[in-house]
Amino acid sequence: MTTPHSQEPPAPIDHEHPDVTGGWLRPAVFGAMDGLVSNAALIAGVAGGTRDHTDASVVVLAGLAGLAAGAFSMAAGEYASVASQSEAAEREIAIERQEIIDNPAGEKAELAEMLVLRGVDPEIARQASDQMHGNVDDALAVHSLAELGVNPDELASPVTAAVSSFLSFALGALVPVLPYLFGAVSLVPALLLTLIALFACGAVVTRLTSRPWWFGGLRQTLLGGAAFGLTYVVGMAVGGSGIA
Repeated sequence: MTTPHSQEPPAPIDHEHPDVTGGWLRPAVFGAMDGLVSNAALIAGVAGGTRDHTDASVVVLAGLAGLAAGAFSMAAGEYASVASQSEAAEREIAIERQEIIDNPAGEKAELAEMLVLRGVDPEIARQASDQMHGNVDDALAVHSLAELGVNPDELASPVTAAVSSFLSFALGALVPVLPYLFGAVSLVPALLLTLIALFACGAVVTRLTSRPWWFGGLRQTLLGGAAFGLTYVVGMAVGGSGIA
């Protein structure tokens, strides 16, 4: 039983947010989607250009070559991209650290002003800024988040991005090749399996967003199906023209 002057304890926080800014989620999602769409489209183009031949080994070779080339390319690209981004952030963080050391009064005033702009009472903002600047690392973390949008201790890892991108691309790119590896001689099984995988990936991704699962699944299926169909037509045109 509570008295008029007592307060109920706050309810505990019983949820956790998924990692939406780390170094693995974006390249993993992008890699899987790209592997599915690009390799399925590649296989479709080759199948369209060689539709008069019964030997499916050409399609398998193209699919496996596309898997290997795409996975290594994605990994290299992600590593370079994330490494450059992290290095740029580290440079700006180092500049901010030096500013905090060289001009503590100015940096305290800047932080207090930012807090006021976010609705904190000016006197409380000043006190909070003074307290945060009692330790350079604490002050740096707050300034980096407020000014740069990054946490100095949680910069994305280029190795993590590269590995997750490589594995997810390879897994996605393997899907349209699987039916041929198990004896299929037509494009239909690869098309159906790819569309199912695209729908599943799109539905899973929307679990991290506000969109309904069926919307994400259908959107990804339509986009991937369009790439699949258009590349097949291009393959037919090139194969029928005698260029290849």
